Amino acid sequence: MNEALTFDELASLMKSCAGVAVDPGELESRPTATFEEFGLDSLGLLGVVAALENRHGTPIGPGAESCKTPHEFVALANDRLTSGV
Repeated sequence: MNEALTFDELASLMKSCAGVAVDPGELESRPTATFEEFGLDSLGLLGVVAALENRHGTPIGPGAESCKTPHEFVALANDRLTSGV
């Protein structure tokens, strides 16, 4: 079983994969804010998904790349990471 994805880790991945600097607290405190509002496009999200899969050794997709909000993404990723599917 893998560790759950945190908003801190997501913010770090957004920075390293797409050059988008965002405060993890902002990601967590704005549950309806979209990735677009934080400056992350679909290509950047694909990079985040790939890096997360490589880091944890667990497939996150399909579907992760179509998440609209960080909250939706974290929930989906954690479901897959903690279930080991």
